[in-house]
Formats: sequence, structure tokens, C-alpha cells
Amino acid sequence: MKKFIVLATAIVSATAIAGTSVFAAGKYTAQDLKDLSTAILGQTEVKPEQDVDGDGEVDVFDMIAMRKTFLGTGNFAENTVNVSADNVKYIGRNIYDENNIAWLVQSGSAIEFTVTGKSAEITINGDGFIESEEKYRPRYAVLVDGEIILDELLSVEKKTVELFSGTESKTATVKVIHLSEANNGAVGVSNIKVNSDVPVPVAPTAKKDLQIEFIGDSITCAYGVEGKDQYEGFMTSTENFMKSYAYLTAKQLDADYSAVCYSGHGIISGYSNTGDRETESLVPDYYDYVGKIGDYKVPWDFESNEKDVVVINLGTNDDTYVTKDLETRGEEFAEEYVKFLDQIHEKNPSAYIICTLGTMGCTELYPYIEQAVDDFRKESGYDRIMCYQSATHTQSDGMGSDWHPSEKTQQNSAYVLADKICQALGMESDQIGIDVASDAVYSLKKAENAMVSDYFSDWDKSYHITTVTGGDSKDSVQAVVSGIGMRQNGKYRLSFQIETADGMVIPFCIRNSKTGEVIFEDEFTGAGTKSPYEIEFTDKISDCDAEIVFSAGGEDSSRLSLYELKLVKIA
Repeated sequence: MKKFIVLATAIVSATAIAGTSVFAAGKYTAQDLKDLSTAILGQTEVKPEQDVDGDGEVDVFDMIAMRKTFLGTGNFAENTVNVSADNVKYIGRNIYDENNIAWLVQSGSAIEFTVTGKSAEITINGDGFIESEEKYRPRYAVLVDGEIILDELLSVEKKTVELFSGTESKTATVKVIHLSEANNGAVGVSNIKVNSDVPVPVAPTAKKDLQIEFIGDSITCAYGVEGKDQYEGFMTSTENFMKSYAYLTAKQLDADYSAVCYSGHGIISGYSNTGDRETESLVPDYYDYVGKIGDYKVPWDFESNEKDVVVINLGTNDDTYVTKDLETRGEEFAEEYVKFLDQIHEKNPSAYIICTLGTMGCTELYPYIEQAVDDFRKESGYDRIMCYQSATHTQSDGMGSDWHPSEKTQQNSAYVLADKICQALGMESDQIGIDVASDAVYSLKKAENAMVSDYFSDWDKSYHITTVTGGDSKDSVQAVVSGIGMRQNGKYRLSFQIETADGMVIPFCIRNSKTGEVIFEDEFTGAGTKSPYEIEFTDKISDCDAEIVFSAGGEDSSRLSLYELKLVKIA
């Protein structure tokens, strides 16, 4: 019999008559409630079991009936709930064993759930890596309502962690997350004990609309992100996936994520001190598995874990082998990269693939990634793929252990990747953290009576103007930085360095390139050396294609050099 669907507008109004229907006894989860809601709204197919009250129709009264099963009875009792897919949401690659333990294997692998009661606790389990030297043991964190209540290296086979306690019942969202990497063991989670009066005290959080997978090496693992400096060696205590560009990108886009990342690994060679090929550390060899080590090397269920986007950030370790004979080995790298793209596409047939490299340099390999992407497109006919070169980290942004990216670099990388994903999927990007002037065009505008030459350096993105005759006014010679997309009410940080004569005044403005309407204006006074400028402002005008104009005319025999210009959207 065809089910009748009540209009969505009835859902809210009908909640006031929650006592009017009689329903069959049943145990429902938060996911069941969500599925019923989407069915009533006509967003998903109706299922026979969603007729909760047994009246032959799936409508708002079934929603009311199901909600009643979640109400407290006032009779509190201790409940022990297994960590399983029925009760928690799995994030990332994990294994559920015969002892009812969920092992969080990869960087960032986690469980997440809501729990209702007066008190709650969870059991944490360790594997053989708890016997490792302390600084190499697995690191994990427990979060309650977004606040970290525990962050430690796992050193015992089993322990109980209190999530909360009190005299009144509450509902909290809990996450247990593996912060270190799969190379150093896994984190196990098992029983959830709760003192509750509701029939379903533990329920999985909702699945996000966007699903992203990150494939990488130590950069993705957030190796040394909390290290004191570049001279400090590896420790799991300074590896924190929640500060990885991968986690931060997913957070910014409100996405679920999965990571497959191993320090020192590559496409055709792992990290090599000698320049010889290292074949024991190749990500393609282990991509099809949950993990690489021991019992964790079991096939991953791709069909049940479909991704919308797959991000590949590999090549940094290959560079130690490939660059010893770039012309020959570069082609080899590109060929193997194409094979890996085929492997990824086979397992994720509808995912958009994004390839990147450059955070720790190694940019000489990037053209070979571009080549591999082009070859893959031609051979497969699949066009949902792109690549971009990541900005290389700088000393000014700080360095993590063993010259790895700092927290600031990881965050900047996340801003850029989130924007790239939005572009790829046709989503609107908030552009937060993006330098909207990064691809701007530098040009010279001069009056007829001005004699001027200019030069743009691709190497450091600097722009130089040498004036012989400066014309009649400041506007007679202008450096124009164009092709900048800006948004109304966006807050921006403008920064640059100018080198010009001591005391020379350089008026400048940001304006709508079509209408000339001024968004922001100020002036800079030269100091005879390279000098910095930085300010924050809000674009109160409109969404527009903007340009930055520096006026340097009116003076003969002068020189202006512009360095490190950035216009970053900060809110």
C-alpha cells in the first residue's frame, strides 16, 4: 500500500498533540528519528517500518510516537552500552573486533555520540604500542560538548574515563579522537556506562552532508605541529591531528572526514637519506586497508563509506629520491601517480579528486603532478579532478618538529583547501583566510609626460617601478594591482612592504575597478628602506572586482618597490 505523507508544515504544529496517538513499543535511535524526518519531508524514500503507530500511514504522528520513546521516565538506572555502529558515529578508518572494541586506527579516527543521564563514563583500551617508549605511545583526546576533558598518551591496557556527573540529567555530545598516527598504534573504545532514565541513552550524532578523505604523509598527520622548534625530533606528544589542515578543513566546511596518512611515505619512494628508492613506505600499497600494521591491515569498506571529495597531498618524501635524477625519475613519479589516481577513482568512483604539493617545498615535483592529472583525465575520461600548488611554509609562520609545518601554516593551508573544495563542488566559499590578491595582476598606468619602466618578479611576487620623469601629479604614475574579488561587509587585512625614498608619500586606495568607487584609502611614507604596512578594514561598499592603486608620480628620478602584498579576508 502506498504511504501518505503529511505536509512538512504540519510537523511543528502537531507536536502540541503528542498524546493523541498510540504506538507500538520499539527501540529507536537518533538516526531513526532523522531518517523519519527526511521521509516525511519527502527528501528520502518511505520505509514500511517508519509507520511507528501502525495506522497504515507515515506521517507526523509517527514522528510524535517515535519522539515519545526518547522521553525520560524518572526511574534512573545504570546502563552499559557497547560502542558499535548502532550507538555511535564512526569517523575515519576503524576496526570493530570480537571483544566489542572499536579501534581508532588512522590519524583523526574517532567516535562521536550523544549521551543522556546524570553521569556517564567510557572505557579506553590500549594495544601493544602502550609498551613503546613513552614519547612514541598513541595520543588521544576526549571531548565533551566540544571541550577537551582529557588529552594524553595511552599507557595502559584499559582505563575508565568519566565524561560527566551530577544530580540532574543532561545530554552531552562526546567525541573520542586518535590524535597521533597509525604508525604508532591505535586507540580502542568500548563500553559506555550511563546512569539514565531514557530508553535510548546513547545515540550516534548525525552524519554530515559533506564527506572528505585526506591522503597524505607527515604533513597530514600533523607531525610536530606542537613541537617547540625545528630542531626537536619526532614525538607523538607533539602530533595533534586536530591541528592538521585536514581536520581544520573539514571543520570549516562542516564535513565528516577520513584520513589515510603515514609519516615518511610517498607514491614511488618513502623518505630516503641516501637517494636510493625506499619501497617499504608507499601509500598506494596500503590505501585499500584500514591500516598498515598487524591486525589493522584488513580491507576497508569503501562502498559503505562513500566520499564526495578525495584530497591527495603526497610527493614530499618522493622528492628525496626523484630529485637525484629529476628528468628520468620525474617521469616515473608521474606514471605511478596516474596509477594511484586510477586506484583512488576505482574505490571512489563519484568523488572529486584534488591533488596538491608544496607545503614543505619540493615544488620541482609539482609539474609532474600536473602532468599526471592531465594524463589521468585523458586516459580515464573523468574530469572531476584538479590540482594546485600549496604555499610553502615560512620561518615567519614558525616551524614544527623536524622542519614540519606549524599550527599557523596548517591553518593557512586549511583556508586555501576549503576554498578549493568549494570551487570544485560549486559551493559558495566564505573565503575566510584567503589572500584574495594572490592571483592579482600587476600593471603600470602612466601619463603621457611621464617616463617610467616597471618589472614584476615571479620569484618573490615583487613589483618594481623606476621613474625618470614623474609627470605633473601623484596620479601620473600608478602601480595597479587588479583582479581582486571582494565581498560587501567582508573584513580584510591588507599588508605589504614598500621600499622607496625617505619621506616620499605614496597615496593608495582600494576601489571598484569598474565604477571607481573607493572602498579604502590611506597613504604610506617611505623610510629609505623596505618598510611594512598592515591594517584591517571592512568593505562596506558592495561585492565587486577590485583593484589596489599606488600613486607614485610627481617626482623625478625615483624608485618604488612593492613586496609581499596580501589582502586576506578575516571575517
